[in-house]
Amino acid sequence: MNETTSTGEQLPEYSIIDHLNDLRKMIMRSFLAVLLAGAVVFSAKEIVFDKILFAPLELDFVTYRFFCQITDLLCIEKIPITLISRQLQGQFVVHLWTAVYGGVILAFPYIVYEIWKFISPGLYRNEKKTGVKFITITSVLFFIGIWFGYYVITPLVVNFLGNYQISDQVENYVDIKSYISNVRTTVLANGITFELPVMIYFFTRMGLVDSGFLKRNRKYAVLVILILAAIITPPDVVSQIIVAIPLLILYEISIFVAKAIERKQSKELKPHS
Repeated sequence: MNETTSTGEQLPEYSIIDHLNDLRKMIMRSFLAVLLAGAVVFSAKEIVFDKILFAPLELDFVTYRFFCQITDLLCIEKIPITLISRQLQGQFVVHLWTAVYGGVILAFPYIVYEIWKFISPGLYRNEKKTGVKFITITSVLFFIGIWFGYYVITPLVVNFLGNYQISDQVENYVDIKSYISNVRTTVLANGITFELPVMIYFFTRMGLVDSGFLKRNRKYAVLVILILAAIITPPDVVSQIIVAIPLLILYEISIFVAKAIERKQSKELKPHS
């Protein structure tokens, strides 16, 4: 039996086979998009590696110059890292996986579009109208997170770990797999982290969390954010604040999102009371 809204709007009925077929098509189209975007990344080897991924190893990287202008405590004198490849296939494997990760990043808006197409048949007509807004907000937050991870977190991590020494007798000859893996993980993790407001939106809609829960646990969230900032940044207050502030803002935005959903749900329930 089809589900019907209070206004008489009837939602289409889908069988399990229909859902599985739509899911298969969504995965195949998303995979193809990642493949095409990955091919672009793979072919732009010099730009991707020399101009982007290896840029945080240079002292004239824009972030280092910006931090140095803020305070002399963040000025960097050297990054004593020498990249090496210890396996015959090492550089090719790094190139291949970087193309995959880059393909996911470039194709992200299209992947979100495919996800929206997959879930939209189960939505009401007024909810379907928010598709463009959902895709835009989700993509913008993701790319802001990517930007933050690349221009803020990655340089701080590279600078701290690159200059960290347990003894003057030990030099940092870093395997290229280790370096690229750290950069990729840091950047992608931040892209996902910045999706917090979107995740809270769906969690609130499903009744898993509410604004009261987020408010009550704000102090714990602040503590976790400060601990994370202390772990991924050098041991100075300035850099920790730079990292923590955007995450705290995201949490407050999530509370605002939860409140907005609760108000909307309350209005929708009023005619039934």
